[in-house]
Amino acid sequence: MALLNDLINLNLTDSTTKIIAEYIWIGGSGMDLRSKARTLPEPVNDPKKLPKWNYDGSSTGQAPGEDSEVILWPQAIFKDPFRGGNNILVICDAYTPAGEPIPTNKRFAAAKIFSDPKVEKEIPWYGIEQEYTLLQKDVNWPLGWPQGGFPGPQGPYYCGIGADKAFGRDIVDAHYKACLYAGINISGINGEVMPGQWEFQVGPSVGISAGDEIWAARYILERITEIAGVVVSFDPKPIKGDWNGAGAHTNYSTKSMREEGGYEVIKKAIEKLGLRHKEHIAAYGEGNERRLTGRHETADINTFKWGVANRGASIRVGRDTEKEGKGYFEDRRPASNMDPYVVTSMIAETTLLL
Repeated sequence: MALLNDLINLNLTDSTTKIIAEYIWIGGSGMDLRSKARTLPEPVNDPKKLPKWNYDGSSTGQAPGEDSEVILWPQAIFKDPFRGGNNILVICDAYTPAGEPIPTNKRFAAAKIFSDPKVEKEIPWYGIEQEYTLLQKDVNWPLGWPQGGFPGPQGPYYCGIGADKAFGRDIVDAHYKACLYAGINISGINGEVMPGQWEFQVGPSVGISAGDEIWAARYILERITEIAGVVVSFDPKPIKGDWNGAGAHTNYSTKSMREEGGYEVIKKAIEKLGLRHKEHIAAYGEGNERRLTGRHETADINTFKWGVANRGASIRVGRDTEKEGKGYFEDRRPASNMDPYVVTSMIAETTLLL
């Protein structure tokens, strides 16, 4: 095993200019991340200079067997925290050989919205709070919970410390540092209300980069849990009963919201979001009805309401924003399994283009 670790940790820059590029894409379910690696002759830091690639879409639920070739278009580059050196992770989206985005390519439509001059002018910022649950591998039960049983009730676990309150911190910290190394704008982590549940935050990120960074961070998390022999779940309500669900609260602001008089702009934006509540809920993640019950710091899925410092609202405005008359707001509706390309672009579309 020591020799194996030595080989895994070989520094390629000592012997070659070649690098390894790990191409990453989203599979047919919309949540299953896939990846494969290729050798490139020299370091690359511009996705436009990377070659396109292909994969068998019939094996990912994205193409029929008789016409299975799907083309990967590189869109964003991050440093590879697993291989180190000049090696890279490449976030890709997927197209037919004719250059048409395949149906599961949500990045394409998002990029069109973010490239609209009205949106570009407002420089939309996003801060996404990605919650997730760590599960014991073979029993599909949260890390730290007794098999077939339950821990003590919620209360001591949120931001808790100690072997009886915080389960999986080594995974969480490894992920935090790996994201920083990769160049992801990860801004923090914390233990969540339900034991075995954690959160990381990405942002502020501008436009389409918010989606790229969340998907890259999810990929790194899945790779780390793979190494640790633990399963990561993005299910919005992994455990039934009196336990908190998992969301992806999305904080949002535009240039106009961040400037003097921005609070009035925020209120108008929230009004627009309320008018499209059903459309947003339909796009905010599968199984969200199990989470948005009006309990456990959520608003009921069929109700739209907003408030200052109200964690039981659909949209929460912070006290500082109210006091300063400018700032941002938090959309608390997205589920942990939401597609960040869909959510971020939809918020921009509703508030800036409709």
